[in-house]
Amino acid sequence: MDKNSTYLLVDASVLPEVFSKVIEVKKILSRGRIKAVNEAVKEAGISRSAYYKYKDFIFPFYETSRGRVITLFFVVEDFSGILSSIINKIALAKANIITINQNVPINGLADITISIETAGMTMEIREMMESIGTIDGVRRQEILARD
Repeated sequence: MDKNSTYLLVDASVLPEVFSKVIEVKKILSRGRIKAVNEAVKEAGISRSAYYKYKDFIFPFYETSRGRVITLFFVVEDFSGILSSIINKIALAKANIITINQNVPINGLADITISIETAGMTMEIREMMESIGTIDGVRRQEILARD
């Protein structure tokens, strides 16, 4: 997540059609009828490269609202207390932790996946992620999924 990200609420009618097509591909894939990205982009009428270029940056308005389950992904250095520091930052934001999964460290780095429920949050996800990014040893952080 880029610290300089700016989020806008824009009427889709003024945007290039490719953005609506990316949303269409996401809906096709989420329904489960079509599982392959190749087939979904073909049905929506866009290229795979266009889908992959924008898929992590375009969400329907309803997906960004409060009360959603969001899965966060982190790559962290392997040292004592780093998971605790991340959990403390999430607690400060008043997010409800649903699941935590930390993989066995390989070459001094571990992957952590945390699912949170956002209904009671007192800060924006972006702010919380930026705060977590300041923790020593956090190498990478991103929003993996939104339910």
